[in-house]
Amino acid sequence: MRNVRLPSMFEIVFTLGLFLVIVFSFTTIFDLPIQLALFISWFIVILLGLRLGHRYQQLQGAITSGISNGLEAILILIVVGALIGTWIAGGVVPTLIYYGLEFIHPSIFLLATLVTCSITSLATGTSWGTVGTAGIAMMAIGEGMGIPLPLVAGAVLSGAYFGDKLSPLSDSTVLAATMSKVDVIAHVRAMLYLDIPAYIITAILFTIVGFMYDGKNTDLEKVEFLKAALLENFNIQIWMLIPAIFVILMLALKQPSVPTIAAGALLGTIWAIAFQGIDFPIALGTAYNGFSIATGVEFMDNLLNRGGIQGMLGSIVVIIFGLGFGGLLEHLGVLKVIVSKFQNKLTSAGNVTLSTLLVAFLANAFGCAMYVSLILTPKIMEENYDNLNIDRRVLARNSEVGGTLTSGMIPWSDNGIFMAGILGIATFSYVPFMWLSFVSILLAIIYGYTGKYIWYTKNDVQVLQKQAN
Repeated sequence: MRNVRLPSMFEIVFTLGLFLVIVFSFTTIFDLPIQLALFISWFIVILLGLRLGHRYQQLQGAITSGISNGLEAILILIVVGALIGTWIAGGVVPTLIYYGLEFIHPSIFLLATLVTCSITSLATGTSWGTVGTAGIAMMAIGEGMGIPLPLVAGAVLSGAYFGDKLSPLSDSTVLAATMSKVDVIAHVRAMLYLDIPAYIITAILFTIVGFMYDGKNTDLEKVEFLKAALLENFNIQIWMLIPAIFVILMLALKQPSVPTIAAGALLGTIWAIAFQGIDFPIALGTAYNGFSIATGVEFMDNLLNRGGIQGMLGSIVVIIFGLGFGGLLEHLGVLKVIVSKFQNKLTSAGNVTLSTLLVAFLANAFGCAMYVSLILTPKIMEENYDNLNIDRRVLARNSEVGGTLTSGMIPWSDNGIFMAGILGIATFSYVPFMWLSFVSILLAIIYGYTGKYIWYTKNDVQVLQKQAN
């Protein structure tokens, strides 16, 4: 029998530090793919595991177990890729862009972007699907209106993540609730105490900044040029939006995500054939290969030449490697050891809240996938909440805030790579404008240290902590 032990802090710091060095050097110095850095990092953690007394077969099992936890995300990413390709070919996305340029005034554009992406994400339960459809359209409209694209991306992501962590249809919402052993609807209700004020503050911020772009920076000739290019290359009609309405309606009726989005991609193919005059093989091929066109407008080409399952393969590999890496970290107890070093300080709701947010962020950074964060954080922190008799709804809420809302901030994570690739904006460029994330994190910390909306358990009866006035 081998003696298996937990890693020491020195071993953890050395291993994770080496991981960060590899990731940063590959992406910023050597211009090598992040996927290769993650793959190499597997073996660094495996060597640590062997040193701790684990057998290789156990470590490989930890990799496959970690990957299996995120297979649903991979399936959703595949069908979202197909959806993006066929919806551009079918004129759905171009129509959204056209009508946005036609009717949205620059002064309310950022607020309209936030609201549009919020509604889409709430109805569909997917931030990726929202960014890949409505998000692309809003980026094009913002470009036409002369609004800085990192700012537009911040509004898109604020709206997309708002719906993603509130919708009962969202995999992240369900996962955070399930791992915290909380009813999904109870979790959503608990989130509202934080999300509604955070959303109002964020909406006010985007409204104020939006008035700085009240049309004076809009190049009307460019807007008309973009509209003309769309009309020249696509059949723009209101009924082009039927596939989008269908998908939103089906998901709102709680139909399964994967077949619903796939059906939406099929409708996009039909629309491409029936209304855009694209031959059947080419239209169907956009589901895998993505859409390709040469409009003569460089920005429009860069924006519309995307999508397809093939375009998602890089993100899929990141998710696979990230989930495997997270599975190894969980098996070795890395984050548990880190938390245990601060155990004596976790004696108040404020400290526990702050620690949960940090653990969730670190799980995103080192697990490279939101799923890793939402799986590990409740597991690691649940005992601390129970010791303080803090209701598990607070654990689920903090795990979601720290896990879901920071996932797009990590350039090498699944969300960071997907969002940057789809929006065409570098992660570090749009992060300063993810205002909903920052406001929500700040409110969660304030709630923790002031005791506001912190629920406690007592004799199995949920009671709201009395507020000190």
